[in-house]
Amino acid sequence: MYLPPDANCLLSVANHCLNTRDYVNVIVAGKHPMPQWLTIGEAVVHCTEGIGIWPWASNDQGGEPDVVMACCGDTPTLEILAATSILRDELPDLKIRVINVVDLMRLQSASEHPHGLSDSDYDSLFTTDKHIIFAFHGYPSLIHRLTYRRENRDLHVRGYNEEGTITTPFDMRVQNKLDRFHLVQDVVDRIPGLGAAGSYLKQTMQDKLIDHEQYIDQHGQDMPEIRNWKWGASK
Repeated sequence: MYLPPDANCLLSVANHCLNTRDYVNVIVAGKHPMPQWLTIGEAVVHCTEGIGIWPWASNDQGGEPDVVMACCGDTPTLEILAATSILRDELPDLKIRVINVVDLMRLQSASEHPHGLSDSDYDSLFTTDKHIIFAFHGYPSLIHRLTYRRENRDLHVRGYNEEGTITTPFDMRVQNKLDRFHLVQDVVDRIPGLGAAGSYLKQTMQDKLIDHEQYIDQHGQDMPEIRNWKWGASK
């Protein structure tokens, strides 16, 4: 099962599926315009590997991360990156590793699926003891079932919880607690030693959720800071 995070990855995955035989391939992709995270060359490499660290979004180079922010799917990738951007702005000393998953079966053990990662390869990505915040375009229980043999069980998955109605795109994520503001709070709740900075950031995220609810009630669309958000833009 493939969940490409952007259009270039979708093209790469589709090309792979059309050129394989004796496989049952499933591609899960949205129908709305999405940001472009990778060049076509980068997408080919990333989708061939099926999983990988995104160095340009991470800041743990040269050391161990304090938290792993993982994502699988287009909107979960968007929200993980937005949450990571907030954390890097507000808690610059926090070391974050961002991992994107395209081939869902890479999470499973190599002994269980031919696409699965070996234990050593999995541990080199996700570590053996760091907190993992995982945003997934599906039921959270599936990620737990795929990873239950792995050493690192400190896995907190946000995904689809059968919540939602006729509302805005971002509010659908809020209702399922898959949005950037809930993800930031998840990190603050799980990382010790953040002190006052963490407490104030968590309060700010709670305030943002209230601002969001009031804005969509009044305007019928998401806040401009949500609709116009881009990676690397100044606050």
